[in-house]
Amino acid sequence: MIRRMEGEYISRVVEIHLASFPGFFLTYLGARFLYIYYNRICIAPEGIAYVYVDDAGSPSGFVAGTSDPRGFYSRLLRQDWIRFSLASLAAMVRKPSIVPRIARGFLHPSRNPAGQDVAGLYSLGVFPSLQGTGAGGKLVSAFLEEARCRGCRRVFLTTDREENDAVNTFYRKMGFRVERRFETPEGRAMNEYWIDLA
Repeated sequence: MIRRMEGEYISRVVEIHLASFPGFFLTYLGARFLYIYYNRICIAPEGIAYVYVDDAGSPSGFVAGTSDPRGFYSRLLRQDWIRFSLASLAAMVRKPSIVPRIARGFLHPSRNPAGQDVAGLYSLGVFPSLQGTGAGGKLVSAFLEEARCRGCRRVFLTTDREENDAVNTFYRKMGFRVERRFETPEGRAMNEYWIDLA
């Protein structure tokens, strides 16, 4: 049921992302932006990405991230900033107030953990029909095992602190612990979770 995310799955992964994260910033940037983003994770040497395939053989969930988050994002933006800018142009025209947030995104790598012994879990999504079935746990377990096999000692992720009880409970049950609480410049209260890999 768990398979490595390949290029043929990216369109479906984008659908899952859009269904899993309504109203979120990356969702607002649109399907084209998401397609480029997840495709780059798939082909990056640091990329760690899996899909959960249902009985019909179609991806219904996914997890995506990388080892060496700072190195990945630095290279991603250096190589693809024009494509990302063009992909987000429609969103900027619709809502010019997001321009500062997009600009901060281009500075994002300097705030990420660095090193081959650290991995970042950036996205986990499943279709609503799969929630509560264990699919998310299987995806996270596959991600952690791959990170461990690559020599990573720790994995981090961030998620909303407020009105997000089910997600926070899920990550705690998976063994993650909150090491930092912070607010984004937009005022979102966030939890930063870490887990040590034995």
